[in-house]
Amino acid sequence: MNIQIRGIHKVFANFPALDGVNLDIESGELIALLGPSGSGKTTLLRTIAGLEFPDEGAILFGGEDIANRPVRERGVGFVFQHYALFKHMTVAENIAFGLDVRKDRPSKEAIRKRVNELLELVQLSGLDKRYPTQLSGGQRQRVALARALAIEPKVLLLDEPFGALDAKVRKDLRRWLRELHDKTGYTTIFVTHDQEEALELADRVVVMNRGRIEQVGNNQQVYEQPATPFVFDFLGSVNILPGEVKNRELRFDGSDDVWDSESQETGLVDIYVRPHDLQIVDSQAPGLDATVTLVQRAGALIRISATLATSGERIELELSHLDTLARSRQPGDAIRVAPITFGLFPRAPHRRPTTLPDVVPNAPAENRERAR
Repeated sequence: MNIQIRGIHKVFANFPALDGVNLDIESGELIALLGPSGSGKTTLLRTIAGLEFPDEGAILFGGEDIANRPVRERGVGFVFQHYALFKHMTVAENIAFGLDVRKDRPSKEAIRKRVNELLELVQLSGLDKRYPTQLSGGQRQRVALARALAIEPKVLLLDEPFGALDAKVRKDLRRWLRELHDKTGYTTIFVTHDQEEALELADRVVVMNRGRIEQVGNNQQVYEQPATPFVFDFLGSVNILPGEVKNRELRFDGSDDVWDSESQETGLVDIYVRPHDLQIVDSQAPGLDATVTLVQRAGALIRISATLATSGERIELELSHLDTLARSRQPGDAIRVAPITFGLFPRAPHRRPTTLPDVVPNAPAENRERAR
């Protein structure tokens, strides 16, 4: 089932939860709606489901506008973050619930067959007589997913499906859900604020902010070619440093060294550099002088915090434990650093100091640079 979302607006008490959202989803795609709290991702999912109605706009399933239809007429399967299983029902009864309440209720034998098929599909065969309280969190989420699939939905919708689970179970279920999607082929949309989850699972990621879509793309596009400063900042740790572009030549503030720039940007810019895109270079190479303030070793990674000599700004580097120029560094050491790749955006009016949120990168080719 392909889905087209056209000009969707939704306002709650003068707050624009959705502000002119347009999105095309191909049949059989697995789409992630990703963004911070308040970005509109859950409202968009609920609007597609029919749990909310848009103030303006159209939602087309297979070319048919269903924006004003109730949820029961949309043929969607919905999986909630906290399972929403009926505690007084067994696993089999929970899965069969959607079939039992249908007007065109199948026969008992047909329901039993469908339940057994789904139990096998979600790898819970033999647990049909258990109750939700007798299951682990991961098992409960599988039951919730099986219940959503029982009605053979046109579209499968998942609202933070792994949010209530611990890290290891989340990772295992992510792989399992990807495999399940590839087997069933349902058009699937899930909401998450976990960047790793979105990038690992989805065919395409929809990055949202303040009720609008900032960027849509596959994991490589959104991570390596961020379209906006927000996407760059949200999708991974990042150093943000001031600079200037003249005649396609980039200079960091306080440095006389020049890097070639293929960007269309000119004048004052903010330079976005991931910690893993900074390297320690020889003292004679083009770069920025800095002083090491902190060294943290985490398995195969060495994380170095440093202060730039010219501006006093803090930067972060993530280097391999095999990097000979990084392995022996200690606080107080003088180093010279240079970018491998970077993104350029017009200088923000009130540029904030470098911060390093846990996220991942994206930027269009013209904003993603290869240092030369």
